Amino acid sequence: MGFKSNIVQATSLKPRHSYMFSANHTSMIDIMLMLSVIPDNPFVFVGKVELARIPIFGFFYRRTSILVDRASAISRKEVYNQAQAKLDRGLSVCIFPEGLVPDEEVILSEFKNGAFNLAIEHQIPIVPISFLDCKKRFSYTFFSGKPGVLRVKFHPPISTIDMNIKDHKESLKKQVYDIIYNDLIDE
Repeated sequence: MGFKSNIVQATSLKPRHSYMFSANHTSMIDIMLMLSVIPDNPFVFVGKVELARIPIFGFFYRRTSILVDRASAISRKEVYNQAQAKLDRGLSVCIFPEGLVPDEEVILSEFKNGAFNLAIEHQIPIVPISFLDCKKRFSYTFFSGKPGVLRVKFHPPISTIDMNIKDHKESLKKQVYDIIYNDLIDE
């Protein structure tokens, strides 16, 4: 099964600038697609620790990601420290805010807070990204999907300067959710 990607990238992304990349999570190929569409802004994923147990994939995942045990408050707090260290080195961070791949019939699951807390805490712009075709090309249901183009839509970065978590997290989360959701329902 061959795939081609059709990338619509926002011209407002500055190379080698730190961002919080947030995309919908719909498929087993989301991670590989994200790696292929952001060449000028090196980044690390924040992802669940359980994925590190997958043979071969887990080896690379542990070395390219900030791992979080979502059941542990200590682990969730340590993500902030590790993210700050990566941002201090000029890297960006990528979080799939749904936190999981939703069932086939779910368009977009409710977003968790992590991406928005980190973006506001570290005052970095958040970039909504819509993966428009991953679910229909290669979903989590084995033997489903079909070859075709994988379209990715980058939205302009949303500044978090002068935002605080208490007053702005929910509105920022809703703004990013609505942007991605509207792309998905327009398909």
